[in-house]
Amino acid sequence: MISERIKMLREQYNYSQAELANALGIARTSVLAWENQTSVPAMKHLIAIAKLFHISTDYLLEVENHRALSLEGLTDEEISIICSLLSYFDKKKVNRE
Repeated sequence: MISERIKMLREQYNYSQAELANALGIARTSVLAWENQTSVPAMKHLIAIAKLFHISTDYLLEVENHRALSLEGLTDEEISIICSLLSYFDKKKVNRE
């Protein structure tokens, strides 16, 4: 559910409900309502959440289950660091299997 995805992403990025609300320019009670499934975000907020957490709206809406990370706006050095981290975790995963 979208409510679970929003909460999971917020917690992974170490945002409080108030901090997420502030980043989106909305009231904290809106985030609370989304997470409690009493309302859903407007399209503009879905887009803003996707941009903030570097994910696709398809992932947020559970159209697809794989999580894509946007590298837009990152330098070549930052992209290289991320690729190195992904490679590191892939190797650890293979060793565990």
